[in-house]
Amino acid sequence: MGRRLDDDGEEPDPRFSLANERTLLAWIRTSIALIAGGLASAQLLEGLPGARWALAIPLAVLGLAMAASSHGHYAAIQHAMRHDEPMPHSPLPRILWIGVTTISAAACVVIVLDAL
Repeated sequence: MGRRLDDDGEEPDPRFSLANERTLLAWIRTSIALIAGGLASAQLLEGLPGARWALAIPLAVLGLAMAASSHGHYAAIQHAMRHDEPMPHSPLPRILWIGVTTISAAACVVIVLDAL
């Protein structure tokens, strides 16, 4: 059976563990919103097939990436707290920032081209 996060090290202050859990849930909510945005794009942009997939697929993939990597970050933070180590760096905010910025720019291009 796999090792649990709380099998070794010192028990951290419950407030920190709960804050880490809330952060994990925030990442999951963000991933759900991105996936929902991808699904909405796929449904609402039926008249623009190229734009439909150019927006829907990256949104869904970004949501999938956030969901898939959020637990690893949660576990790394939990491990660092239990072993009194520095908090690990997370690439998630940068990935989200770049992804959302790029997809938003693409959405702006779609809006302008559709208006012409």
